[in-house]
Amino acid sequence: MAFRDWVRLPSRWIEEGGLRQLRWGNPKRPGADIVAALMVLVPIAHNADDQTGLAKCTYDDLCNATGLSRAKLSAGLKVLETINVIEREPEGRSTFKLVNYDPAGGWCKLPAKRLYSGGSIIAFENFNLRNTTELHALKLYFLFAARRGNDTNMAHLSYDKIETYSGVERLRIKKAISFLAAIGLIYVEHIPSNLNDYGMANAYRLAFLEPYFHLGTRGRRMNGDFI
Repeated sequence: MAFRDWVRLPSRWIEEGGLRQLRWGNPKRPGADIVAALMVLVPIAHNADDQTGLAKCTYDDLCNATGLSRAKLSAGLKVLETINVIEREPEGRSTFKLVNYDPAGGWCKLPAKRLYSGGSIIAFENFNLRNTTELHALKLYFLFAARRGNDTNMAHLSYDKIETYSGVERLRIKKAISFLAAIGLIYVEHIPSNLNDYGMANAYRLAFLEPYFHLGTRGRRMNGDFI
């Protein structure tokens, strides 16, 4: 399938604190299954119809895109269904529906085409589903997508707000951000702080999304509102 540069992902569940419930150490929902869930949500969104949010893709397609085994893929899909992010088989086998999909609003942009090489999402080669940093990183990735401003192409979030929206503890945020940056999913931009005339703040830009819209092309004035 020829992917678009970016796709729409329903973001209401993120804005309403849905990421907070995805925690490592839940005996009823193993952390590895949650990591798998957030990984597989990406190619499902990539395959979703732009008007209906209906995706048609096989287990083989999703395993190839994510690098997950069929068992972990199945576990991840179950998590997404349980937290009401996708519907499974709404129109038969190999179909998935993004819940609350509305092309008129309530969505964020998710990078698509440039994430892939040979049908696989390159960054996911760095995931082994064995540590909390992977979960925290994916939660922040979706948060930055949801909170990205169209005026700056960046998410302007303090650590306090990141913790509030994602549930990732403040002391673990930096490691998760460093992981995302190291595997090429985000860029960390340093901008003047609106809270301190002499201070700097971090803002977060998703790789492969509006790639020519950044500080180097638009200048330092596009600092936005830091919260």
